[in-house]
Amino acid sequence: MKKKYPVNFKLIIAALCLTVFAASCKKDNNNPNPTPAAPTNFATIGLYEYSSGNNRRVYVNLTKIGTNVGSYPSVFDTGSTGMTMDATGLIPASMITSAGITVPGDSVVVNGITIMPQTSIISYGGVGGETQEYGNLAYTTVTIGDSNGSVTTGRIPIFLYYKAVDVTTNTNLKAHANDVFGVASGTSFTNSKIASPLSYFSLAANVSSGFKLAMFNSTQFSTTALTYVAGLVTIGLTPNDLNSSGFVMHPLTFYTQGGYSPDIAGTIVYNGKTIPATMLFDTGTPATTIVEDATATSNVATLPVNSTVSFTTPQGFTYQYTTTANYNLTQVQKVSYSQDIRTIFSIDFFISNEYLMDYTHHQIGLKNN
Repeated sequence: MKKKYPVNFKLIIAALCLTVFAASCKKDNNNPNPTPAAPTNFATIGLYEYSSGNNRRVYVNLTKIGTNVGSYPSVFDTGSTGMTMDATGLIPASMITSAGITVPGDSVVVNGITIMPQTSIISYGGVGGETQEYGNLAYTTVTIGDSNGSVTTGRIPIFLYYKAVDVTTNTNLKAHANDVFGVASGTSFTNSKIASPLSYFSLAANVSSGFKLAMFNSTQFSTTALTYVAGLVTIGLTPNDLNSSGFVMHPLTFYTQGGYSPDIAGTIVYNGKTIPATMLFDTGTPATTIVEDATATSNVATLPVNSTVSFTTPQGFTYQYTTTANYNLTQVQKVSYSQDIRTIFSIDFFISNEYLMDYTHHQIGLKNN
């Protein structure tokens, strides 16, 4: 969770068309555990691409949350785990105070959303660019996608936040500006009950839990509107996906906190220097790849245009790119400055490579194209 999510507020607010149903506040007598829903074998949905300068984003459109019907564009994020959603417009404004969401008793049901009393803070970003969300554990059903193609979850855990704060400026972000659809492996650091929304589907016996991500279309990153690109995400992995489709598989490491980490070990070469690396491939980082180097001579240094960066994993995946003025922007940070050992490959990696997340077998697949 190293990212901050600078969303184009005007665009997103224009896209939101919320229909809020009447609230029913009562004790939830249902089991709060998630209930699975099953697409037929596997389902494919599209994403929306958008750019603002060198910042490129992909959004998944959520069209129903509980009983709330509308358009809720959320950052599709392979670098974090769990869905976070602003409570504004989903529950009555009277329930949202400066101190938090009002939850009488041991839970409350509002517009098909079960809100629990457990509160927490989720942090995104790093030194000089941190955002924090404040909110509650909640359970609800979610329709992922829209009229272009969609699939509906069972009742799954999400993080319902009442405010998101830019830590650097100590200012609150606009409503729904930091909604995140985190699809990484493991569980959320803020609450171990929360995992990727795509991990809760009950699939056919020969289909593994996970998703396959096609390459993003570089020509569709429009600066004027969210552009729909069909077929980018396939939910559910067939034996062919895992064994015969050309992906290089990387086993994931289990940790007591957070479960299976989406980080991969490898070796990076930049400016003729070779360093060991722990790498995260992150659609939620919109522009600049951050190479972490414990032996760097300065805290932060931007690689000049026409610099070559490459990496290799022990499993045999290799990739090389050259920095330009608009693509593959790269900084080198000193670990003692950033306090993070992970190299974060930005969204540009996904323009040239395919990506696969296998929740069942705890592995990530990478494929050159």
